[in-house]
Amino acid sequence: MNSTDHKIQMLPDGTFTVPNIVAVPFITGDGIGAEITPAMQQVIDQAIKTAYDGQRQILWTEVPAGQHAFDTLGTYLPDDTLKAFADYHIGIKGPLTTPVGGGIRSLNVAMRQGLDLYVCLRPVRWFKGVESPVKHPERVNMVVFRENTEDIYAGIEWKATSAEARRFYEFLHDEMGVTKVRFPETSAFGVKPVSEEGSKRLIKAACQYALQQGSKHVTLVHKGNIMKFTEGGLKNWGYELAEQEFKNQIRMDDCICDAFLQNALIKPEAYDVIATMNLNGDYVSDMLAAQVGGIGISPGANINYEAGRAIFEATHGTAPDLVGKNQANPCSIILSAVMMLDHIGWHEASEKVTKAIESAFVQGFATADLARFMENGKPLGTKEFAAALCQEMA
Repeated sequence: MNSTDHKIQMLPDGTFTVPNIVAVPFITGDGIGAEITPAMQQVIDQAIKTAYDGQRQILWTEVPAGQHAFDTLGTYLPDDTLKAFADYHIGIKGPLTTPVGGGIRSLNVAMRQGLDLYVCLRPVRWFKGVESPVKHPERVNMVVFRENTEDIYAGIEWKATSAEARRFYEFLHDEMGVTKVRFPETSAFGVKPVSEEGSKRLIKAACQYALQQGSKHVTLVHKGNIMKFTEGGLKNWGYELAEQEFKNQIRMDDCICDAFLQNALIKPEAYDVIATMNLNGDYVSDMLAAQVGGIGISPGANINYEAGRAIFEATHGTAPDLVGKNQANPCSIILSAVMMLDHIGWHEASEKVTKAIESAFVQGFATADLARFMENGKPLGTKEFAAALCQEMA
């Protein structure tokens, strides 16, 4: 990339200097990425143009990853791609194929761990016009801070009957005195690391976000009643952090994960900002998304607030059955780009996109996956939906 003059600069106090023409590395993505990513760029470019009278612009700069990168470069995730996201502090990506066979388990996980993007940020809200399985989807308005580098994402596990599994069991039995493995000969094993540092930096980010957004409420979601030192550790470290750094600023409480899943259906208005571990966060964010219309309109970002790195992303898969049919819903990556605009302080442009999407939904305009459930649904193709949003903002 040769866009040095258009880089975001991070200042010593953690704030950013954003040029009027800003370089944004992007990964088109696999599968429907080739359709939804250009749609997103078209919508975002229009929003910026109309919000700032042509005085600001994104310089989209493609970086390789995924199947196309493997086919052309022999690697699914080139080092230069990670370097670009680190150097430019920001980026956005379409869905990526998980490689089959050995090597990288997940490109998304590899990117999050390679750049230490310890927060998976998932805001969840309802748009008027979107059908929902619950009576009052308008009451759902939460932001989930999901830990992104520890817990199951550490990927420490051994296959059943393998030599490694056998050695691990022998260590547990012989050295640690563990006798609770019921079927040791056929058991697979996994290790769930949860650290004080990892937990506190996640919860600190959640608390800071809550204050910035005018909320003073953070809920720790955990399974500490059973896993007392890992999940329970997250809870204890959270309260410790709140006492040390956010005393009289944040109202912190906690909830057992299974109880939270029930409460979020019955009284979602009771929650604002959620901080939780990786696996819980996966369940929680997808369950909340289902209440407001599904993962197709759920944005997400992976962020390291301390290093000033953020990658925004479509939260769904590559949808191979929709490839080339002009039917894919681009809302997840569009709304992730809205998050990106807010992240760099371009709020006027982000607001235009959000209003355009809601206006389209109210009129019944959406891709087929959403329109078919709307009372006045008018299904549009991917390109046509993007064009309709641009027209709303013109």
